[in-house]
Amino acid sequence: MQWLAKFVYYKVLGWKIVGNTNISKDTIKKAVIIAVPHTSWHDFYIGVLLRAVLGIKVNFVGKKELFVFPVGWFLRMLGGTPIDRYTKENKVKAIAKLFNKKEEFRMALAPEGTRKKVNKWRTGFYYIAKIAQVPIIMFTLDFENKQNKISEPFYPTENMEADFKFMHNFFRGVKGKNPKNS
Repeated sequence: MQWLAKFVYYKVLGWKIVGNTNISKDTIKKAVIIAVPHTSWHDFYIGVLLRAVLGIKVNFVGKKELFVFPVGWFLRMLGGTPIDRYTKENKVKAIAKLFNKKEEFRMALAPEGTRKKVNKWRTGFYYIAKIAQVPIIMFTLDFENKQNKISEPFYPTENMEADFKFMHNFFRGVKGKNPKNS
């Protein structure tokens, strides 16, 4: 299936990968992967194609309401895990525990938390990475240049403000599918 993903990603859609092209299942077994900007449902299939092209397993979490048959079966097959947003359980700690339970776990998410324009990222991904003691890997959803730029692994420090400034700089100037929401 990797050859098909490469054909669609490179030839049909005309996308390319830049930056850390050495990411593989053997080098980084656990990480929080953030995809920015998240402006459209198109981001999902670009992400699915990218992970197939790279040959790595990437998981994601989603609201449990999405995981009903038959869509739920498909989402689980793609690496999805349902999260109940209405329980009193701390979601950040619950997700961080998933890293301890698995030998290989790369969780992708959008720090904006929505496809709409936001002025500030949510911080859950950051605390998940800190609690699980795993790196954050950033990748762009740059529809203007048809490219996914992938960062080197970044370990959060004790200076959240500086860390967010560093991460925001990585995504500076990137335009999503709906540029007005970037």
